[in-house]
Amino acid sequence: MNERVRRACASSCADFVYGFLETSSKKGGEYWLVWRFEGESTLADLMQSKEFPYNVETMILGEVQDLPKGIERENRIIQTIMRQILFCLDSLHSTGIVHRDIKPQNIIFSEGSRTFKIIDLGAAADLRVGINYIPKEFLLDPRYAAPEQYIMSTQTPSAPSAPVATALSPVLWQMNLPDRFDIYSTGLIFLQMAFPSLRTDSGLIQFNRQLKRCDYDLVAWRRTLEPRASPDLRRGFKLLDLDGGIGWELLTSMVRYKPRRRTGAKAALAHPYFDREGLLVLSFMQKLRLQLFRATQQDYGEAARWVIRLMAKSGTEQDGGFTEAQLQELREMAPNQKATAPRNALASALRLQRKIIRTLGESMDELNQRRKSLWWSRWIPREE
Repeated sequence: MNERVRRACASSCADFVYGFLETSSKKGGEYWLVWRFEGESTLADLMQSKEFPYNVETMILGEVQDLPKGIERENRIIQTIMRQILFCLDSLHSTGIVHRDIKPQNIIFSEGSRTFKIIDLGAAADLRVGINYIPKEFLLDPRYAAPEQYIMSTQTPSAPSAPVATALSPVLWQMNLPDRFDIYSTGLIFLQMAFPSLRTDSGLIQFNRQLKRCDYDLVAWRRTLEPRASPDLRRGFKLLDLDGGIGWELLTSMVRYKPRRRTGAKAALAHPYFDREGLLVLSFMQKLRLQLFRATQQDYGEAARWVIRLMAKSGTEQDGGFTEAQLQELREMAPNQKATAPRNALASALRLQRKIIRTLGESMDELNQRRKSLWWSRWIPREE
């Protein structure tokens, strides 16, 4: 698992160095895992300080900012932390890995890169090949766990052989959306950063009980709590309501009862809450990646529902559906036998495009085959 993360998304997790079996112990062999030193402070350590989130600002920028304190400045710092966590999560999820134990204690500040990274993959499951995934079993911290507890349906069987699991994993991922488990936990971290009273274990446990009584509806929780809220809670709501309430909107899209209704890491990064650049100016590649996220996160759900409703109805035109006569007319429509010159030109262009793509694909396959042959030849003993 750690080897795969190091290859696929090294910048998102602590840098794994090596693992070895130590056999000199009297208790028997012990397996040791070694990571490169990233830093001393986890997000949990930083959040326990009275100076949070200003202490994070100093660590990220490398200097103390001579600026007046206030919720707008705090919002920019929290926004930067959230963006970094979501970037790390998106890299993990794109690799097919669900962490299952996202919490402030498992997010460390890397002093080298001055960014937050994810640590402790002990509970993580690699759903692309089925590593560490056992149906009807779960590993979690109840303080930060999503209501469903399981990342996959309990009806999902154990992972088959690696090639079969790799082929089926995209389908199972879309059916179950296991990454939404981590999103819920990240939403709770967002809440803790906004509301100081939730940063203690007792405060978070009490919040979870209140949220459960409200059927995991944050809007209902706020409605019951806000009239008698303490100054700290009111300040937290004020922070989330900045810029038209986009912070609260992002939070409510992450902390929801049903996994399918929660946003994903990519969609969260494309949210207007991250339109501002936070503390650090984004690099060109980060901006490009963010624009790509936003371009691919358009919601076609309403259009799809409209088409389904339109096709499903068999009433009258005023109801918006097709009549029987119209459906019969669609069935009897014959293809145009005589193609026009522009149509022929377009067809030729498309055929040429497909031929070019096919030729390039065959060329790449041939090159890859040569590389593999060359690589394997290093391990085949040559005859003298």
